[in-house]
Amino acid sequence: MRKIPTAAVLLTATALLASCAKNPEKEAQAYVDTYTREVQKLSLEVSEAEWASNTHIVEGDTTNAHRSKAAKEAYAVFTGNAENIATARKFLEKRDKLSPLLVRQLELILYEAGSNPQTVADIVKRRIKVETEQVEKLYGFDFKLDGKSVSTNDIDELLRSDLHLDKRLAAWEESKEVGKNLKDGLAEMQTLRNQTVQALGYKDYFDYQVSDYGMTSAELRDQMKTVLRDIWPLYRELHTWARYELAQRYGQKEVPDMIPAHWLPNRWGQDWSPLVTVAGLDLDSKLKEKQPEWLVKQAESFYVSLGFDSLPQTFWDKSDLYPVPEGANYKKNNHASAWHFDLDKDVRSLMSVIPNADWYETTHHELGHIYYYMSYSTPEVPILLRRGANRAFHEAIGSMMGLAAMQQPFIEGIGLFPEGQQTDQIQTLLKESLNYIIFLPWSAGVMTEFEYSLYAENLPKDQYNAKWWELVQKYQGIVPPSPRGEEYCDAATKTHINDDAAQYYDYAISYVLLMQLHDHIARNVLHQDPHATNYYGSKEVGTFLKPILAAGGTRDWRELTREATGADLSAQPMLRYFEPLTAYLQQQNQGRTYTLPENPAF
Repeated sequence: MRKIPTAAVLLTATALLASCAKNPEKEAQAYVDTYTREVQKLSLEVSEAEWASNTHIVEGDTTNAHRSKAAKEAYAVFTGNAENIATARKFLEKRDKLSPLLVRQLELILYEAGSNPQTVADIVKRRIKVETEQVEKLYGFDFKLDGKSVSTNDIDELLRSDLHLDKRLAAWEESKEVGKNLKDGLAEMQTLRNQTVQALGYKDYFDYQVSDYGMTSAELRDQMKTVLRDIWPLYRELHTWARYELAQRYGQKEVPDMIPAHWLPNRWGQDWSPLVTVAGLDLDSKLKEKQPEWLVKQAESFYVSLGFDSLPQTFWDKSDLYPVPEGANYKKNNHASAWHFDLDKDVRSLMSVIPNADWYETTHHELGHIYYYMSYSTPEVPILLRRGANRAFHEAIGSMMGLAAMQQPFIEGIGLFPEGQQTDQIQTLLKESLNYIIFLPWSAGVMTEFEYSLYAENLPKDQYNAKWWELVQKYQGIVPPSPRGEEYCDAATKTHINDDAAQYYDYAISYVLLMQLHDHIARNVLHQDPHATNYYGSKEVGTFLKPILAAGGTRDWRELTREATGADLSAQPMLRYFEPLTAYLQQQNQGRTYTLPENPAF
């Protein structure tokens, strides 16, 4: 396909503006088509550059960083060009004469311009440079334990399994060392991101990102706090149970009021599920017998069993699915992600799969994104709207498929669990709650409120770490195991603070939404107990999911949610799912001291 120079696109836009009064729909469509061709080309170039930056990180080599920076700058120059902004706004003045699908595309053009307005080109260029350098510093950091280089997978495994508090403390503290190198970059990104979107009329960067949901910052934060208040009684029970359980596990006579961060099996305390091993349901021991490739192929077979196509051969040829070989002279980003390169058929995943339960669930989750991409990459969905109904929908689909793949009838069916063997259902629910419930104060509370403070309230650099730990204690009931002064930047050790900013509430919404969708599938499609479903091989589940996925971004997410589940977004299905656990926890916690407030101030 012939590459369309940016100048040609803009000249076309100018000409269309002059004639748009004649046939608004036709002229607007012609503009959008021309814009789309250029965006698709530039988006591919950004993806290719970013892929190299994430899969081949060599200390001291700036080649990938320069390429990534140049690609992002070219994308920014085009999408944020003043002529494109003016053209989209002009057509939207006649929105009553345009089709809804065309209006959505024009609104998206303006949203894309919001992060790259060329009216402040120097600021946009500087922001891209700083963001690129920040990612290189984060993923290229050399973590060391006992003088030896270790990966984040190594640190995570130690925190999941080691009972020696001195080793745990060393691993946890080392996991935060990278933050020191990221603090200056975060402060600069904070300023540059705000200045960028303010140039197009947004209050701040948080306000800009939330607008993609059709909501204000206040509405989004209110919804998150409603979710937290709904699940707080159960979280409070889990927090109390965990304090006593962990004190006993580590041989500590004193039960702390708040949980020391290094006691938990996750660097950020966002997932406590490794604290529970369900008798007879030890997937790790079963999966250790498998090759990493088996996990990915098994995840693919799940989707195929629902009636979806096999993954294209290009997925296998171009993805980067396994850890860097031992002795390699480069590093990679070990954070799992799914990529839609050309907004069409080129789909890939970046993972570091090893045979354990975490990666088993992650493979099913990431392929959920991949199959979402494939489902809406059709002629019926314009390229600009090849995206989720909202950002959370993507995560909800992936997480729901991960949940489905962990339920007992499912794992029985694929031979990871003896058929008919009984397991403790309360312990299974407890393990699941230590993932799904525990995650919400972290996502809807800590991450959302920190980034709101960072961008909307212009949190001063010399208060980053104090604010971070204030929120961690307030929402999670966790405290640092050692002093964390302002020389540290513990928030920046989380990937999303750097390269997916002001969007972490996506995950909170997705957890609520996934339970709502799962509850509907279990009760109304499979007619099974939501605690013991088997999606595998159900063409009916595939039939339910396909129109949701195929719609992409062509419809309002609230309308799609109501149509799919019969209700607005609600935490009630999640609470109903974990209801049998509450009485058990209350019994376990009899005579114990609760240290989280019964009625929290949020």
